[in-house]
Amino acid sequence: MKLSKVYDPKEMNSYQFVAATGLVMTIVAHIILALVGKTVQTFEALYICWAVFFTLGTIANFNSKPDDHSHHHHH
Repeated sequence: MKLSKVYDPKEMNSYQFVAATGLVMTIVAHIILALVGKTVQTFEALYICWAVFFTLGTIANFNSKPDDHSHHHHH
């Protein structure tokens, strides 16, 4: 099991990369909302969605074969 598949963007599959990007964008949006004094009901649920999406992508990444080209590497 290669742990770099969890934290290295070059080793992540598309699902993990989308979830990580979504998490960053959600954090930025949350900061902007806090700065302007706005709240959105159930906005925090996005964090759970991104975590689940990332976890499922990680499971798929760990279960893929090294020569399996069904996922996209980000360089």
